[in-house]
Amino acid sequence: MIEAVWITFAFGLGMGVKLVGLPPLIGYLAAGFAIVAAGDMAGIEVEGTEALSHIAHLGVLLLLFTVGLKLKVRNLVKPEVIGGGVMHFGISILLFTPAIHWIMGLEWMTALMLGIALSFSSTVLAAKVLESKRELRAFHGRVAIGILIVQDLLALLVMALASGKTPSVWALLVFGIPLLRPLFYKLLDISGHEELLVLLGLLLALVIGGKGFELVGLSSELGALAFGALLANHRRAGELSSSLWSIKEVFLVGFFLQIGMGGLPDANALVFAIVMGLVLPLKGILFFFLLLLFKLRARSAFLSGLSLTNYSEFGLIVASIVLPEWLVPLAIAVSVSFLVSAPLYRAAHPLYDRLGTYLTRFEREGFHPDEQPLSLGEAEILVIGMGRTGTAAYDHLVPRNIPMVAVDSDPAKVDAHAQAGRNVVFADAEDVQLWKNLKAPKLKHVILAASDVEAKVTAARQLRQAGFEGVIVAHSMFADHADAITKAGADHTYQTMAETGVGLAEHIFTAVKKREEGTA
Repeated sequence: MIEAVWITFAFGLGMGVKLVGLPPLIGYLAAGFAIVAAGDMAGIEVEGTEALSHIAHLGVLLLLFTVGLKLKVRNLVKPEVIGGGVMHFGISILLFTPAIHWIMGLEWMTALMLGIALSFSSTVLAAKVLESKRELRAFHGRVAIGILIVQDLLALLVMALASGKTPSVWALLVFGIPLLRPLFYKLLDISGHEELLVLLGLLLALVIGGKGFELVGLSSELGALAFGALLANHRRAGELSSSLWSIKEVFLVGFFLQIGMGGLPDANALVFAIVMGLVLPLKGILFFFLLLLFKLRARSAFLSGLSLTNYSEFGLIVASIVLPEWLVPLAIAVSVSFLVSAPLYRAAHPLYDRLGTYLTRFEREGFHPDEQPLSLGEAEILVIGMGRTGTAAYDHLVPRNIPMVAVDSDPAKVDAHAQAGRNVVFADAEDVQLWKNLKAPKLKHVILAASDVEAKVTAARQLRQAGFEGVIVAHSMFADHADAITKAGADHTYQTMAETGVGLAEHIFTAVKKREEGTA
């Protein structure tokens, strides 16, 4: 029954911080502290229950399983991802460890473990802010997520080394797991789209991966990650991850509640968190210059670095194993970083528009292959965004034999359309630099079919500022979005649902006319 009271606290404070635009997990941590404070005021000692501890562990396993589902080797084996992730990890430790040792007077090993915990960035927060702006598949989003996965693997290595567990001889069986991939692929194929899909994910993450690895003397966290990675290349891996997302988030509430209930922060913990908040910008600056080192343009390096400018819940997981006495100060530091990072990234694009002229001075000569200036050749029509709407528009125009090209910021979509014979190239419509460098001497018409309204507004505005005088048309779900796109420079913005309704009505008369002609 006591867990019901805790959940009520967590919901109330989680909702409160969400309403002001902050991640709910800050509310969950605050709920843990509030529960302890209320207990102290009532003279009651509050301790986490076994049930809460179990839920917290399940949340961690599901987090690692969903991380594994994103673990595609082709996205990781890239210089900017591996190099950026590992170099940032190493440099952060070299900076944090001696500073913590000398300033705080801690032992070298404790300082080292704190440095490691603070070197990670938040997978949960970065994924959420990138998802909210539909930038997970954009180049800078893919770089950020790739670096986060590299960090997660490093965190898992640290936990495995720090736990001191000795595997049994049966642990050698895990090397045979890849042989079972066809079986698990088949199970995923036939599991449908509802509860069986969710149960399969829970079975693999918690039972076969988590408990199975424990039985042979290995970390349950490693097992969850391994089975997620086993399915990463399956076409339904993204769907499985999405289906488990809410369950994982609910279970992680237990993890953050448990940390908050570990005890109220004292003055030293608050000072530590504030100091870590003050040095947080250095983390983003380091990411920016490291990514420039790998020939990313300033915009991509800035956006990737900004999304990674925070401390990680993974650092708390590491600390729960190796530095449990530092969990509360680290939890406050993570919360402070979220308070800074979440609203800052929401303003990332306007912020770069102001700083871009200065930041581009740091770019290296030559660019990353995904960052080359775009040339549309002889194309007269440009389709921006190749989802269902953009693809339908493109296919409708093909019979007219007008030179045409389409762009999309999702490389997987670009590859799929190229295989289908469509002329689609990679480009991010929100990249201001793209429009400044665009070579399109014959361009006459532009169709804005991107899913994100900001992408359409940016594209329309930048095209007009670059001197484009042709026709720009767009679609929108909402009237206020349509007004924004039109004000940015579009000639016509059609409201999708309204146009669909008109089309359905027209089909009635078309069907009636055909029926009358058939009976005549």
